[in-house]
Order: sequence, then C-alpha cells, then structure tokens
Amino acid sequence: MASTNRERGFSLVELMIVVAVLGILAALVLPELRGHTTEAKAAAAANNLHIFRAAIELYAAQHNAVAPGYLNGVVAPWTFPLQMTCYSDRNGNVASQPSSRFLHGPYLEEIPTNPFNNKKTVEILSDGEDFPAEADGSFGWIYTPATKEVRLDAPGTDKNRRRYYDY
Repeated sequence: MASTNRERGFSLVELMIVVAVLGILAALVLPELRGHTTEAKAAAAANNLHIFRAAIELYAAQHNAVAPGYLNGVVAPWTFPLQMTCYSDRNGNVASQPSSRFLHGPYLEEIPTNPFNNKKTVEILSDGEDFPAEADGSFGWIYTPATKEVRLDAPGTDKNRRRYYDY
C-alpha cells in the first residue's frame, strides 16, 4: 500500500460549509432568545413592582396611613428612599440603626432595579401632580405619595401589547 504525503485536515470548502451552517442556525435561534429576554425583563418588572407596592403599603400601615415620601405632612422626595431602606419612627424620621424610637422598617434592602433601563432612581410627584402620559425611561420608577401609586418608567409594550408603564 502506497502512502501519500498529503496531510489530513479540513479543506477550505468544508470549513466554509460548517461556518454557513452555524450562521443559519444562529439566525434561527437568536430572535427566539431575544423574545425570551424581553419576557424575562417583563416578569422581573412585574415582580419588582409587586414587592415595591407591598413595601409602600406596609410602611403606610405602620405610619398612621401616611405614605412614604411625606415628612411632617409635606412631600419630601429625598426621604422616600431612606424611608424604604432605613429604620423609621412613627413620624417618618429615619435612622440607620434600630432603637426604641426607630422601630419600623427597613421595608426594602434597596430600591428595586428597573430591568429595562437598570435604574433605581425614583421620580417623586408632588401632591396634585399627574403622572406623565408616557414613560420615557429617564428614571427607574415614578411614584406619587398622595395615592401610593408607583409605576415602571419604561416605554414599550409586552407580548400582549400592554404598556410596561401600566403594569
């Protein structure tokens, strides 16, 4: 049997066929994965809103029906994240450590992240101020202490055509 000096390996044509097949498979799979990513973000947003709303309700229940974001009867936007993540007294004053005066909270470990824009910032609306007509994504959340309503600041709709802003 005669031996040849030809080295074993893939030819250029074989490599091109493999690359073409991988490209076709990627073109079929990637759009499907993107859809699942958006669905996962929508589910995370709904879950974060549920947790956020429950924390706001619990705070109000422990503070004589006064929602977080108020201090001495006035909307004080800077107090909201502190009231959610620190200890508080019945009047809404906050402290980093519990004491005989600061018995309530914390209600959240941290402000939840908006999964669509990765922001934790909260726009606090004043009493009588309406929610914007549309979300623009400049904040993580939009909240009004007057009604204890919190919304996701994310433009777009889910697979059922429901606006994320209306979750």
